[in-house]
Amino acid sequence: MSETEAPKGLITGADGLTRCFWPGQLPDYLRYHDEEWGRPVTDDSRLFEKICLEGFQSGLSWLTILRKRESFRAAFDGFDIDAVAAFGEDDIARCVADAGIVRHRGKIVSTINNARRAQDLRAEFGTLARYFWSFEPALHERPASVTFAAIAANPTTPVSVRISKDLKKRGWTFVGPTTVYAFMQAMGLVNDHIEGCICRQPVEALRAAFVRP
Repeated sequence: MSETEAPKGLITGADGLTRCFWPGQLPDYLRYHDEEWGRPVTDDSRLFEKICLEGFQSGLSWLTILRKRESFRAAFDGFDIDAVAAFGEDDIARCVADAGIVRHRGKIVSTINNARRAQDLRAEFGTLARYFWSFEPALHERPASVTFAAIAANPTTPVSVRISKDLKKRGWTFVGPTTVYAFMQAMGLVNDHIEGCICRQPVEALRAAFVRP
């Protein structure tokens, strides 16, 4: 499918709309970009799911994980924190044998560990959402203009480093600063749709109306 070059970091597709470059013209990736990525989330299961899937994504492409997401949800009980925290050796073996997901034992064990650590966070903060949104970057911590160059130059940020360090101190695993920043971008803690993308202003409006937990 043809696409027209737009300013760096953007593409104009066959539908005539200009977007961030990374979904290309893949229908499932476009839906994710247009309907999910960057929109603020407060649901604890979704937050937990995303940070776990970002850990599974390490070393792979997000598209690979996106296309396996339903299988991950089935394997991990919809990423219900309490359900996953109760997983034992039989569940680990079941997940390792599940061809529908990434069968990395270390990441599977990490997901169970992180569910237990998420329970601790909920006990302390009330919700995961309240914890994560407490780290939302202030205006002075954000680039003046969200360009391709700004995004490319900052796969991590001081805030993602702070969150990563705090999570690790609390016993979380597979939560490096790059993983955490990808989580922040996806869950709407920042709006990294590039200037000129059709989603940038709608996401800005959602964030403006959003009631922080």
